[in-house]
Amino acid sequence: MLQCIFLLSDSGEVMLEKQLTGHCVDRSICDWFWNQAISQGDSFKQQSVIASPTHYLFQIVRDGITFLACTQVEMPPLMAIEFLCRVANVLSDYLEGLNEDLIKDNFIIVYELLDEMIDNGFPLTTEPNILHEMIAPPNIVSKVLSVVTGNSSNMSDTLPGATSSSVPWRTSDVKYANNEVYVDLVEEIDATINRDGVLVKCEVYGEVQVNSHITGVPDLTLSFTNPSMLDDVRFHPCVRFRPWESHHILSFVPPDGLFKLMSYRVKKLKTVPIYVKPQITSDAGTCRINLMVGIKNDPGKMIDSITVKFQLPSCVLSADLTSNHGLINIMSNKMCSWSIDRIPKDRTPSLSGTLTLEAGLERLHVFPIFQVSFRIQGIALSGLQIDKLDLKVIPNRLYKGFRALTRAGHYEVRS
Repeated sequence: MLQCIFLLSDSGEVMLEKQLTGHCVDRSICDWFWNQAISQGDSFKQQSVIASPTHYLFQIVRDGITFLACTQVEMPPLMAIEFLCRVANVLSDYLEGLNEDLIKDNFIIVYELLDEMIDNGFPLTTEPNILHEMIAPPNIVSKVLSVVTGNSSNMSDTLPGATSSSVPWRTSDVKYANNEVYVDLVEEIDATINRDGVLVKCEVYGEVQVNSHITGVPDLTLSFTNPSMLDDVRFHPCVRFRPWESHHILSFVPPDGLFKLMSYRVKKLKTVPIYVKPQITSDAGTCRINLMVGIKNDPGKMIDSITVKFQLPSCVLSADLTSNHGLINIMSNKMCSWSIDRIPKDRTPSLSGTLTLEAGLERLHVFPIFQVSFRIQGIALSGLQIDKLDLKVIPNRLYKGFRALTRAGHYEVRS
């Protein structure tokens, strides 16, 4: 049972506080949390569950906004984290983004959403379709009316029809002139490569995202050509579990619009699409760095939006870096960003330069870790492929589309 939810800005300001039970949680817990985050850095921010002197804390971070939940009693941590993720997704959908200004400008709507999504510390209504019927998303007309009438609430006076339906995530009176359904495979690859170039860890986290605009109450089935590779699958409540358990087929009545049908993990991949080869030598107070990036295993699709970031050690006074392709940006906090975009066919992108160390320091003892990001359109690196998507009652002119996207998650190369 959650007792309170706080929304914190990227500077630690409490933008919103929602007390959920009779026990009021003091805001001093946020000060303790932020002080710990400053003193411990990224290692603290990556912890989803934190034990404070007085409470258990659950946190997620989305677009610089920290969603912090507190409790003094035992509860399943995965339920708390999943609920915070759902809150973040709903707010991002309602506000068409997520940042400090949007939350402050739509404070009442955010508060009303939390009122409906959780009751006495337990999740209640979390389906976006029902929430949209209960609370109208913000728009220019509603803002003008709130100023003229003085009523800033967007709450509906009628109960959503889906609350009495056997499929509460979908309303029964949906009508479209054109019936369409699109399926996207979105994957993130996490990889760790040690200083010897050996692949220590490589796995893929993926999502099957469906955007459905179909009249009535459609019944869909989705199958894969190689479902046995999937691990740690999680489903939307609309998925019937028995067909998946017996035949690995997804049978479901979809919500209206965009939603995440399932998530999965593919473990122990043996290859990565690109290589990053760092070489660092230091002597007599000067350090030389050379970095090469190229395609290791051609996935058959264009790799774009390649960026390599690394933090210079605190003992580095200055850096003189050049590259034969792309742009280099060195920020005030000594974070270097090398934007390559796409790898050209006629040369291998390389970065080289010298680092000046502090006086009295002969060699570099702390080596940077290179964080790599990239995107590959049109392919899923895990090898997962969609076999077919069927609809039991086919409406006239049903359009189906399939896409795939792979991007780097926590992809690091150690030097």
